[in-house]
Amino acid sequence: MAAQTFLTIFDTPVGPCGIAWNERGITAFQLPEDDAAKTRDRLVRRFHEASEADPPEAIRHVIADVVALLAGEARDLLGAPLDMEGVPELHRRVYEVARTILPGRVMTYGEIAARLSVDNPRLIGQALGRNPFAIIVPCHRVVGAGGKLGGFSATGGAVTKRRLLEIEGARRDEEPTLFDLMA
Repeated sequence: MAAQTFLTIFDTPVGPCGIAWNERGITAFQLPEDDAAKTRDRLVRRFHEASEADPPEAIRHVIADVVALLAGEARDLLGAPLDMEGVPELHRRVYEVARTILPGRVMTYGEIAARLSVDNPRLIGQALGRNPFAIIVPCHRVVGAGGKLGGFSATGGAVTKRRLLEIEGARRDEEPTLFDLMA
């Protein structure tokens, strides 16, 4: 029997985000749509049986960290509990590596592929394109070779990805900022 899924919509500096969870952890995170109703609708389409509810303490902590992160504070979301039941094994492995990328840093698709001994970096992009935990699994911090943004499946696409990276002041270690590389 499937676990009951709950959801809530909350305000952030970039707009109304949504989060869905069950007893095992977070099942999805939704970046903002045009307004709160559209953000809610997007989550409800994915979780038809979900009930809107006040989040438990663990989820409230994740929400507070996400709001702070989107306000430009460096927050580590590694402790956010995720329910990856039904997530393919390669995707899980990709998400685990992506979660280690700290705010303000980036990693390339090729670097993740090398860490996982995957011959095709496009498989990394495909896994991140299906990431149900955007922000918590920070797929926006994964870029193409030479600092190219690459794709982003959230509303707004690459513009949203660039905005998230700008909020975080993204850079690669001691190298110029990502945006210096793209100039």
